[in-house]
Amino acid sequence: MASVKKKTTTSRKLLHLFGYLFVFIWLIPVLWMFMTALKPGGTAVTVISELVKAPFTLDNYSYVLNNASIWRWTWNSLYVAIVTTVVTIVLTSLAAFALSRLKFIGKNFIFWLIIGGLMVPVEAKIIPLFQIMMDFGLINSYSALILPGLAAPLGVFIMKQFYDGIPNELVEAAKIDGAGTLRIFWSIFLPLSRSSMAALGIFTFITSWNNFLWPFLAVNEEKMMTLPVGIPTFQSAYTAELMIPMAANVLASLPAIIVFIFFQKHIIKGITMTGIK
Repeated sequence: MASVKKKTTTSRKLLHLFGYLFVFIWLIPVLWMFMTALKPGGTAVTVISELVKAPFTLDNYSYVLNNASIWRWTWNSLYVAIVTTVVTIVLTSLAAFALSRLKFIGKNFIFWLIIGGLMVPVEAKIIPLFQIMMDFGLINSYSALILPGLAAPLGVFIMKQFYDGIPNELVEAAKIDGAGTLRIFWSIFLPLSRSSMAALGIFTFITSWNNFLWPFLAVNEEKMMTLPVGIPTFQSAYTAELMIPMAANVLASLPAIIVFIFFQKHIIKGITMTGIK
């Protein structure tokens, strides 16, 4: 017993060691970005000894804030990400509830049709999607940035998997008490699925925040650009010096990092509970 326990402890320590090693490897470029953004012009940022020693400055951030439309791009990204996240959660939760608990003809076919959307590459949908937006006159608008992101087959799948695991006894008890379909959804399914909805919301927010290809095609006016589109147009003039582009990238990535740090427990819990039947 002692030897088995010792092997288990050793294996766990090795697992933790590898985990910390991978975290450190992942943090290296992030730390390099933050440190480069604090260095004055002319610093050899590829030399570690020069990167970590003084002087440090916030002038790069000041320059970005004063010379780029960073606030406008940040607002666009926030608005698009928040609206996309909220509407996606509402639509996917309702669709998942219908596919999980309601009885209607073709339910399984509709579910697999939705899941089939996961196998279609984004690039394959770009041209017809752009043509649709052109026909409706939605190019260079928030609608063009938001509407394509509302089709979330992965969200339907995640929520349905969770709803399938809710005991039927709860639903039957609610029906005996006279609860209708919407009442069951509102009073039972929504409260129990908060962790899964939080995980889905965070994934949707970060995906929308980092989306580049579609916003790059859907808008061509500077005032409508999101951060992933606006930052490259600004930093293209600074190919020799990396300090100002890195400062812009730090400002662009901070909201997503903050969201993940504050809600990482919900992400882990949501993924764990989604897989439990």
